[in-house]
Amino acid sequence: MAAPYKRSIILINPRFQIKFSILVCFFLLVSSVFYPLTIYDLVTKLVEQANAASPDMAEKMKAYKNGLIVILGLFQLGFTAITFIACLLFSHKIAGPVYKVQKYLSAIRDREANGKLYFRQGDYFKELAEDFNETFDMIQEDYKKDMVYLSEVSSYINNLSMVVPDDKKVVLDEINLKLNEIQERYHTLY
Repeated sequence: MAAPYKRSIILINPRFQIKFSILVCFFLLVSSVFYPLTIYDLVTKLVEQANAASPDMAEKMKAYKNGLIVILGLFQLGFTAITFIACLLFSHKIAGPVYKVQKYLSAIRDREANGKLYFRQGDYFKELAEDFNETFDMIQEDYKKDMVYLSEVSSYINNLSMVVPDDKKVVLDEINLKLNEIQERYHTLY
């Protein structure tokens, strides 16, 4: 049994995925930058209080404060980078189905589509594929009924052309030709 298909390209729609990830990281960065600033402010006030009581302790706390700011800044950058990567992976599960729908519709437009639309396991919007398939099944059923009717009309016109005068046969032959073209063009919808 073959392994399930896994798409290895993470950036399916780079413009959307990167923009989405940058926006999420921007809002995360803006909303979470207050925590390091609050901690910095708190430590600064502690250093000021310690300076009044013990200048030696204040010097140690200043060194601690500077190290703390660097560590908090690195944590902030690291967390933002992890969030950016997580957003790329998350948006991959959105961009994948959209890409698949685009390819599917393009194949229908080029009359090369075959079968139903399916998404990979783990992709979002599986209900979209189900709706597409149900809709195209309904269109296909209506189409088959129309093709049967067009076939009957074509048969009637052929029978009618046997009893009509020759000058009218040209018109009936033209109608029949157009009906056959329609049937050929729409032989299969997908």
